[in-house]
Amino acid sequence: MDRLPQTGVSPTSSSSDLSPSRAPLTTVAVVGLGTMGTGIAEILARAGRQVIGIDISESACHRAVTALELATARAVGRGRITERERTAALDRFRITTDVSAAADADLVIEVVPEDYGIKREVFAALDAVVRPDTILATGTNALSVTRLAAESARPERVLGLHFFNPAPAMKLVEIVSSVLTAPAAVEAVTGLARELGKEPVALGDRPGFIADGLLFGYLNQAAAMYESRYAAREDIDAAMRLGCGLPMGPLALLDLIGVDTARTVLEAMYAASGDRLHAPAPILGQLAEAGLTGRKAGRGFYTYEAPGSGTVVPDGAAPEAPTPELGRPVRTVGVAGSGTMASGIAEVFAKAGHEVVLAARTGEKAEAAKARVARSLTRSVAKGRMTEKVRERALARITPADSLDAFADADLVVEAVAEDLAVKQELFTALDKVCKPGAVLATTTSSLPVIACARATSRPGDVIGMHFFNPAPAMKLVEVVRTVLTSDEARVTVHTVCREVGKHPVDCGDRAGFIVNALLFPYLNNAVKMVQEHYATPDDIDAAMKLGGGYPMGPFELLDVVGLDVSLAIEKVLHRAFRDPGLAPAPLLEHLVAAGCLGRKTGRGFREYAKA
Repeated sequence: MDRLPQTGVSPTSSSSDLSPSRAPLTTVAVVGLGTMGTGIAEILARAGRQVIGIDISESACHRAVTALELATARAVGRGRITERERTAALDRFRITTDVSAAADADLVIEVVPEDYGIKREVFAALDAVVRPDTILATGTNALSVTRLAAESARPERVLGLHFFNPAPAMKLVEIVSSVLTAPAAVEAVTGLARELGKEPVALGDRPGFIADGLLFGYLNQAAAMYESRYAAREDIDAAMRLGCGLPMGPLALLDLIGVDTARTVLEAMYAASGDRLHAPAPILGQLAEAGLTGRKAGRGFYTYEAPGSGTVVPDGAAPEAPTPELGRPVRTVGVAGSGTMASGIAEVFAKAGHEVVLAARTGEKAEAAKARVARSLTRSVAKGRMTEKVRERALARITPADSLDAFADADLVVEAVAEDLAVKQELFTALDKVCKPGAVLATTTSSLPVIACARATSRPGDVIGMHFFNPAPAMKLVEVVRTVLTSDEARVTVHTVCREVGKHPVDCGDRAGFIVNALLFPYLNNAVKMVQEHYATPDDIDAAMKLGGGYPMGPFELLDVVGLDVSLAIEKVLHRAFRDPGLAPAPLLEHLVAAGCLGRKTGRGFREYAKA
């Protein structure tokens, strides 16, 4: 960005009025009319504010007008506003390349590139023209609000105002105070955010704030996972969408945000935290330096139809789908276990037409597991998802058994017993003796080494991980975990059968956490650290991730559902496996587990729950 034109206009008064009774923020200047600035201008104009759009580029100014015309036309077409309201909104928006136009503003929001020199220049230009009581807001999510405020002529009126993209749709606004910011300025901007229909969250100044502070660490780990060739880009993205219900996979999201922008944010976070999880993955720098910055460049982790397009096109880098003919036929499936996961997996295979043998330690436990399947199928009938006849057929395909000997004719055996390595190894030793040659033996472990199960048999090439997600009948994802000894035939067999039962298989190697848990639990742990450091409350963090990141659940809602003890155990596994200090479990999580506060199942975790 070139230098903004400055004028010799002096502020109209030498004293600042930031009292709670100050006039409402009726005129707002937006400096920087890129995608975010244009979106903010649209929100303000439609909400009845006079909006001054400022950009040094005349073409950017005219693009902003065109974008506002198109956006408001769509709103009319969808019945959200009238044609009269559209005309009024467009009349309230004016554009200029002269920063002195901000002299009329009650609030100025800068949304220029994430470069400290550029932002400092903008603030210096604004200092020369705005009124003493005008509030100056920076849209940064990576740079220090405090530093910008300290170098301003009136630091008490400077704060951060972080909208999320696309600004008209995303509800969250992070309002960031430095130690110099006047409370009345925060109060005024908070009131405006609510009038705009947004959910404001007030925060202190640290890189990334809440949403990006948690999001970018996760994105960085996903980039590093891809760079290490642990999993394909498509599998990483599918795993997080299907396993966690996220609106986008991390690598697709990096392309949308901009690889260069992500690198800038992470550099700022790492400078502040020193946490290796925030040190930008080398691939981010390599892509940025090559100009492969994502959708805006037409290529990043994926290749797009054209710069600015969201349509992914083949580029030869996608993994080839396994050829089903190379696998083994699977007609009968054995499921070992009697818990929720075992009965869920049995239901999945039975509904898809496979004969299922459900074996537990006793006949009573096996019958109880089948009864759980029956109840689940009955609920599906009640919801209109299947007929009573289909239910009866599926249930008839499940044969309860009290001995592993019943697996003698099974083509695939899936174990879903306790998450204890000694128990699993003993089971696999037994399966090795009773199962026919060529049967594929699968473990549903989420944290234990699959190779340890494989080495308990005389046929390690036939052993593989099949990590289903709970509840198995509903969740589409299966992580297919291949050890260094797993045969191609076994992998193809599992891929094929996953597709047959309506699941989406993703390939990954045999290491702690696989894809989903390795990316999910450090994010949850970092959320706990935010609370532990008194930066934000669980309610604010949950709201930020749902409203700003599109997450179906906030991290503390999810922790209480998963169980704090389960979460702590997975964190410990990841910490031991990767030996990264940033993965050490948050002490607050350990303290809550020690106190017996395990989440919903005990009635208290990060929140309290009514007893059933």
